[in-house]
Amino acid sequence: MSTSDPQDTPAPLRLVAAGDGAAAVVQRVARGDEGAFAELFDAFAPTVYGIIRRVLRDPDHSEEVSQEVFVEVWRTAARFDAERGSVAAWLSTLAHRRAVDRVRAEQAHRDRTERHARRDPEVGSADAADAELLAAVERSSTTSAVQSALAELTDLQRQAIELAYYGGYTYPEVAALLDVPLGTVKTRIRDGMIRLRDALEVMA
Repeated sequence: MSTSDPQDTPAPLRLVAAGDGAAAVVQRVARGDEGAFAELFDAFAPTVYGIIRRVLRDPDHSEEVSQEVFVEVWRTAARFDAERGSVAAWLSTLAHRRAVDRVRAEQAHRDRTERHARRDPEVGSADAADAELLAAVERSSTTSAVQSALAELTDLQRQAIELAYYGGYTYPEVAALLDVPLGTVKTRIRDGMIRLRDALEVMA
């Protein structure tokens, strides 16, 4: 007879050995059982990570997305339907979907950055000279002149500038995100950049 500690048994086997299948564990998770969630995580985290890693390649991003998957599991466990498939299949689907979503989000960000870099006047992208100005502002952000200029910006000016220059959005996209007219966005960005430029000229 074996005298090994049940806790030494791999998690997936413990689920079976205890007569408490994975589907039952998910049901316990749905009721807010943190211990059941830990069991589920131990059993399936390697599988989830492996699926995501094959899509994303990057280990750090894969870990982040794996965590997102299990957060979703905790929040939506009640939606799991054992009649539609196994827990492993459900988690695999969630993992693959999250990984693909991350790829699409990264691609969308790259597309916005490329549009920004082209400075297409038709879409109102922020221009490179102002991008260089903001880089200078960042380098000098501890000076009193720049701090004063930043403090004088309105919330809309600051948000619009951050979206256009740091987020890589075009002016029309910024207008849509802030739910304000395009002309207002252009004016606020122009006025905000003038304030920042003047602040740096004072320092020169």
